[in-house]
Amino acid sequence: MSSIFGELFRISTFGESHGGGVGVVIDGCPPRIEISAEEIQEDLNRRKPGQSKITTPRKESDLCEIVSGVFEGKTLGTPIAILVRNKDARSQDYDEMAVKYRPSHADATYDAKYGIRNWQGGGRSSARETIGRVAAGAIAKKILKQIAGVEIIAYVKSIKDIEATNINQDTVTQEQVESNIVRCPDGVTAEKMINLIDEIRKEKDSLGGTLECVVRNVPRGLGEPVFDKLEADLAKAIMSLPATKGFEIGSGFAGTTLTGSQHNDEFYLDDDGTPRTTTNRSGGIQGGISNGENIVIRAAFKPTATIGKEQKTVSKEGEETTLAAKGRHDPCVLPRAVPMVEAMVALVLCDHLMRHHAQCNLVD
Repeated sequence: MSSIFGELFRISTFGESHGGGVGVVIDGCPPRIEISAEEIQEDLNRRKPGQSKITTPRKESDLCEIVSGVFEGKTLGTPIAILVRNKDARSQDYDEMAVKYRPSHADATYDAKYGIRNWQGGGRSSARETIGRVAAGAIAKKILKQIAGVEIIAYVKSIKDIEATNINQDTVTQEQVESNIVRCPDGVTAEKMINLIDEIRKEKDSLGGTLECVVRNVPRGLGEPVFDKLEADLAKAIMSLPATKGFEIGSGFAGTTLTGSQHNDEFYLDDDGTPRTTTNRSGGIQGGISNGENIVIRAAFKPTATIGKEQKTVSKEGEETTLAAKGRHDPCVLPRAVPMVEAMVALVLCDHLMRHHAQCNLVD
């Protein structure tokens, strides 16, 4: 079971939902980058459970421990290990799910592939695995900001059929995103989303939606023109997150309704003589390589699979039965997925920034 991601900036996550802890080992991080547990903790706090009435009530502080690779507040260039210990596991909630497969969850497919699974909290298939990604992403964001001034902001774009339509991708701030518990920077739309999620939670059901992520101040030239296109690596990164079912960049599927003359981003020269585009339907990437415009992506997240409503299923022994899942689960994963998406985008961009410098800056 591979848990490794990246080429030069490589991460390996470890741990299960109800095991001793979860975390990440980062290999290839440049030396002399200032980083602290407090900086990493900021993003982990945005991801952790028990934040509000519309997230899982599981109570975890998710405090991170930097075990290696950092000395006197700076990275050493050696592997960085970060650990978060599990504190509030209730494995007994999953006794029934040890033998009954949750509809649309990974239970049945894990058994089909491995012949064994950790059914406590979903084990490795739990979104708790993403703690390691978010911790590593916090370091990647610090590198991108320090070296290139890159800014990554994700936010909830829609919940079910409620969509925020007046978000300015050029000016939206993290403060606006964090101003409400659903993490939608449009306050009026956010209130509608919160009310809908709360209603569904009381009905023991769940909702899905979309996240949008904008990356500003992206250096030109990141990405490779064939198999490692920047959008291809971003798509893999986003689609590796739990509950993801769709990925778009730029105009996405809506672009298929346009003609070439309508869709093309025409060029002009800015005051510095740098080629820019008058529109950004390409989403900041052309030919697999960043063009310096904002990278704009969207991700679709399905409704949470584990719900309290009774559903038809089958048992591990091959018998038809029903299941009303117990345990503590998000009625909608979108609010807590915001830092996860930011982390995966940061990991891809940091890796490609290092790859670009290694290949293209070797010879003056």
